[in-house]
Amino acid sequence: MILVIGDIIVDEFIMGDVSRISPEAPVPVVNVQSIDRRLGGSANVVRNLHSLGNESAMMGVIGDDEAGQWVLTELQAMDSDAQGVLMKKNARPTAIKSRVIARHQQVVRFDREWCQPLHGETRLKLKAFILEKLPFADAVILSDYGKGVLTHDFLLDLMPLLQGKIIAIDPKPAHTDAYQHATLITPNLVEAAEMAGMAAINSDEQVLAIAQALHQRLHLQYTLITRSEKGMSLYDGKQLQHIPTAACDVFDVTGAGDTVIAVLTSCLVRGDSILEAVKIANRAAGVVVAKVGTATANWQEIEEHV
Repeated sequence: MILVIGDIIVDEFIMGDVSRISPEAPVPVVNVQSIDRRLGGSANVVRNLHSLGNESAMMGVIGDDEAGQWVLTELQAMDSDAQGVLMKKNARPTAIKSRVIARHQQVVRFDREWCQPLHGETRLKLKAFILEKLPFADAVILSDYGKGVLTHDFLLDLMPLLQGKIIAIDPKPAHTDAYQHATLITPNLVEAAEMAGMAAINSDEQVLAIAQALHQRLHLQYTLITRSEKGMSLYDGKQLQHIPTAACDVFDVTGAGDTVIAVLTSCLVRGDSILEAVKIANRAAGVVVAKVGTATANWQEIEEHV
């Protein structure tokens, strides 16, 4: 089982077409044709794990609202253990990101969310569920979207408890020092540079310097930096290895990082080497960015992607 802890988000896609500009303001008028909802944030990691055939348990917070109920229904439909999904009844709505998309282009996004840190009592409840499931977990994914679940103090409390497991982290720079002794982190170049206090220059020399700084500062086993069109760079404490992006059409990068960390962790759990796991995750990223909206990749799609 893979335990996923982090910020649960509902990704909403309002799909339509544009044929004119509004007479009221210089903005396009979108004729809405469909509205689609998908699990986002850390819940999209669970969705990707399910696509890969992994057993999972989700730990996070939702609101006592229609969107929160929808999240629970979706998790249950995937047979993901949702006992650790806490429903808050007071003023904390389920996070929703709504994207208006016309002809495969995002026109605007509007967010409805509450990003304040969890109260102490809620953190204790969440920690109790984590400790209950941890003995049965092969790996733990910390999906940090900076929405208040994985606070700096909570991370400092959790990390010693997770030692001995594969700990994969999709990080936020604000919590850098709390990620010490993780198995691996998967920041993009801008995040990695900010975490290291360096410039985000997309050269091999700069990426090596950033990775070395993070490795030494956080005592990591592996640092994987995603570099957009330049692919990914893996640092294992000795050398930096570059994995180029497979050629593909990019329609939407929404949730690609969730796919990468889900595939990486799945590969490590089944015993793949870290380099092989990164190569497979790189192909998986190529699969999902060619799809519109928050997407997943299964093993067959990944194997067929070249």
